[in-house]
Amino acid sequence: MTDMTQGTEVDPQAQLRKTTKRGGGDPATRGRTTIADGVVEKIAGLAARDVLGVHAMGSGLSRTFGAVRDRVPGGSKSATRGVKVEVGEVQTALDLEIVVDYGVSISDVAKAVRENVIAAVERMTGLEVVEVNVAVSDVKLPDEEDEEPESRLQ
Repeated sequence: MTDMTQGTEVDPQAQLRKTTKRGGGDPATRGRTTIADGVVEKIAGLAARDVLGVHAMGSGLSRTFGAVRDRVPGGSKSATRGVKVEVGEVQTALDLEIVVDYGVSISDVAKAVRENVIAAVERMTGLEVVEVNVAVSDVKLPDEEDEEPESRLQ
């Protein structure tokens, strides 16, 4: 049976289907998203390396071990070297250890690293970055060789 209202037919079943929502609300609120620490570490590591004046990430010892690991077949360059994070439900805090190139302003590089890391992490994860601590562990001199061990293979 249909009602006649001002010359248009209204199907009560069609009205019911339009007003009934399935699933109880906005799809974006149905469930939970968790982001692993390693994901934030990779984003932060790559963002920090993009800054002009950052020569490397991590302390001398971690870079040496990383260089050895990179030479192992199947090994890959670690994007997380020199990055430590704490990830909560809506916030994150990061600690970065960097090596800067000689001649650059360390405070300017640290500021640029902080800004780039915050922008990348917040944009990609939606987490609020509450702090980014930057520790400069070394300065790369122009005549200094990288701390990669000599390969025994030729």
